[in-house]
Amino acid sequence: MTPPRSATRGRPPAASRELLQESAFELFIENGYTGTTVDQIATRAGVSRNTFFNYFDAKGEVFWVELDAATERLKAALADHPAQPADAAHAIRAAMLAAVAPLDSQHVPFILTQYDLIGSAAELQASAMSRFATQARLLAGFGERHGVQPALARAQAYALIACVVAAAQEWAQAGPQRGRLEPYVERALDSVLAAR
Repeated sequence: MTPPRSATRGRPPAASRELLQESAFELFIENGYTGTTVDQIATRAGVSRNTFFNYFDAKGEVFWVELDAATERLKAALADHPAQPADAAHAIRAAMLAAVAPLDSQHVPFILTQYDLIGSAAELQASAMSRFATQARLLAGFGERHGVQPALARAQAYALIACVVAAAQEWAQAGPQRGRLEPYVERALDSVLAAR
């Protein structure tokens, strides 16, 4: 009688951004961020170094899988709104909430809960800022297309992104019973939008 195949035998699981991210986070916990190499991440994930670079441009990019997905949802949600909504701010609020809606307690960004393991990595701050700038351009562009003056649209966009960052920090600090990110973002957005 042939023994059953072990789940660890046979063809390795297909690579994915999530698999590589999980492998990286395990290594960051074990070795710290600076003590972990791309080669180690690829080996842990069971893929080649080249495969890693098919998914990420640099080691620090593994932190932003959820943020990148949220940006794609934001882009889609803004595109789904009618060409002339009565209130651009309301449409932006709805799109931002749709972008974070799938994020629950298992999606808390590693960088928000394990920052001590990372230290002050300038490359991470730069990659985060470039992503926030992309989101701000999406929001500002939407506002401008719907009659908001460019300078005001940019200022509002960055203020709203700051709301999401603050909400995400509060959510991360809320502990295991934190639930979904959306209510935190909704409260933060509404506090700023109510002051308009």
